[in-house]
Amino acid sequence: MGQSIPLVCQDWANTKAAYRFFSNDRVSEADILAGHFQSTRDRAAAAGGLVLVLHDTTEFSYQREKSEAIGITKSINSGRDKAGRLRSHTVCGILMHSSLAVTIEGVPLGLAAVKFWTRKKFKGTAALKKKINPTRIPIEKKGKRPVVGKSQAVYATLGSSGTMHPYR
Repeated sequence: MGQSIPLVCQDWANTKAAYRFFSNDRVSEADILAGHFQSTRDRAAAAGGLVLVLHDTTEFSYQREKSEAIGITKSINSGRDKAGRLRSHTVCGILMHSSLAVTIEGVPLGLAAVKFWTRKKFKGTAALKKKINPTRIPIEKKGKRPVVGKSQAVYATLGSSGTMHPYR
């Protein structure tokens, strides 16, 4: 687990500056990552060969009293209470799907696409899985929408020639 912002910033002035930066509406993830995506594009062009794009989704979990403050990543079973009833709790945080461009030799070229999101709710998913076969549902309807369109984001960064997505 990471550390809290005040602990990482070490003093009140740096902590206040960090919170001001995070709440600035004029700064977006696209603005911050644009330079990195350009560098990835340049490295991929200079590699002069096949570029593989590896996809991964990562959870960043945070301890919060209220899940609305940051978002929900999942709901997990916490065992049973004294009366024998199942207990569960909601894990707060954000999810990040990233697409890493690498050469066929495994040399990392950089990120080709990144998407952050949270899940809004999990109501009824267990019951739904008993009624339907999840492998037969189009990905657009599975709650994995941020992954859909990831190829277009990668192509916008790298171009389509010489790019493969071995694990989507």
